[in-house]
Amino acid sequence: MISREGLSLDPVATFIEPRHREFRERVVAFCREEIGDGGDAGDGRAAGGSDSRGRRDPDSDAAARVRARELLGLMGSAGLFEPIRDGDVRGCLVAREVLAWWSPLADAVFALQGLSATPALVAGRDPGGWAARAVAGEAMGAFAMTEREAGSDVASMTTRAVRDGDGYVLDGAKSFISNAGVADFHVVFAATDPEAGTRGISCFVVPADADGFEFAGAQVMSAPHPLGELRFEGCRVKADAMLGDEGAGFKTGMATLDRLRPTVAAGACGMAGRALWEAVRHARRREQFGRTLSSFQLVQEKLAVSATELTAGRLLAYRAGWEKDRGAERITMEAAMAKSFATEAAQRIVDRAVQVLGGRGVVADHPVDRLYRAVRALRIYEGTTEIQHLIIGGGLVRDSGQ
Repeated sequence: MISREGLSLDPVATFIEPRHREFRERVVAFCREEIGDGGDAGDGRAAGGSDSRGRRDPDSDAAARVRARELLGLMGSAGLFEPIRDGDVRGCLVAREVLAWWSPLADAVFALQGLSATPALVAGRDPGGWAARAVAGEAMGAFAMTEREAGSDVASMTTRAVRDGDGYVLDGAKSFISNAGVADFHVVFAATDPEAGTRGISCFVVPADADGFEFAGAQVMSAPHPLGELRFEGCRVKADAMLGDEGAGFKTGMATLDRLRPTVAAGACGMAGRALWEAVRHARRREQFGRTLSSFQLVQEKLAVSATELTAGRLLAYRAGWEKDRGAERITMEAAMAKSFATEAAQRIVDRAVQVLGGRGVVADHPVDRLYRAVRALRIYEGTTEIQHLIIGGGLVRDSGQ
């Protein structure tokens, strides 16, 4: 089930095709060459240092931004973003599961390219060719929907887009935006008809050099990740920068999340799988009271529950991807189930791994400690667990009839 290089696809064989196994080998080969030998879950060693090949340590916000840009080009050259271009959800699952095992930062780079390129694919047009460049690894994107007072409640966003001649003028601010300050283009959601709620939201592609647009500052996370705030003050874009029709932005955004939420589950499973592998390896080697930790039934119980939850999360994720790839128009409930279960389970699995490792599990340069910090955000972004539960419950109530 788990090897030094990641999670086997055998447990999810029902939902994949031979091409996905071949693609997994490509991603593993990339990680082995460009990230390391599987010995840590980040892109460097302890803070302030580098690994044996001299790569920058990402345990600072600035270093994470530099490393993310470097990974973008490397991943694009290796063709790792091809599943995004092809709309191959299971290919995206494979990529994120492997990348998250080796490097949460690399996983984040893939996730953001998917989020920023997919709206153009959903809308059927690519203003400025930004999505194509994103898939090639030639441009870094950002998905700018969240605001300080408008997270899950998208309809309450205050960023406005007003028609002016042959274009629109954007005013407002976005917060908690991944790739803020490093992205070359931004998929920005703004209200063109504030009175219409979600039906009055439109979606625009805004280049980083647009007049009236600025990076308003970094927001430093507990795990290395480029995050920050954006500001729009009289930011003018042409009418053809709009993705889809006016007022269709919310629909475009939700269709994007519908396709990509299962990949969040896959990223969570990759991190959880790495943590479980580290815990098993430690338990088999560490001796206490004259025998290995692995011989204690309480330790075995922790490992058993983690392995079971990991397998369940993977099956939910690949089931959702299979449904979408075989032609389902929407996989809203399947994606919500996968995302909510897998991310919550991953948090528990990583926490148990820390417990099995004891003091080693909270040392800053250990892979499990970095995973502990990285996995937490997955329960929040692209819709919190609570929002996923509301989606699932609402779907049941609507679809169950009398």
